[in-house]
Amino acid sequence: MADKNPMDGDLDQRIWLTVCAIPLGKLATYGDVAQRAGLPGAARRVGAALRKLPQGSNVPWHRVVNASGKSSLPSGTQGAGRQRALLADEGVLLGSGGAAILRRYRW
Repeated sequence: MADKNPMDGDLDQRIWLTVCAIPLGKLATYGDVAQRAGLPGAARRVGAALRKLPQGSNVPWHRVVNASGKSSLPSGTQGAGRQRALLADEGVLLGSGGAAILRRYRW
């Protein structure tokens, strides 16, 4: 088993702080978050950090979508439904295909 990189926690924190900066009613893609966190090309690393969020965290993970404006959570799951509901509460509407209009809502 590989040793855990001690820098991973620092990167997670940087990513979480970047996600916290996304304004209410706006979205960012995983790539946008990576870029703003100083990790260009590390969209997958953003996803990994968001999966590590502690239960009950206040980080607005729901404001992060894929490059198509869709949730990366499996369609029909509780998590995807929660993301959709949280975004709707902020005025971000997803189309019938589950995608937000990025040119309208992108941070």
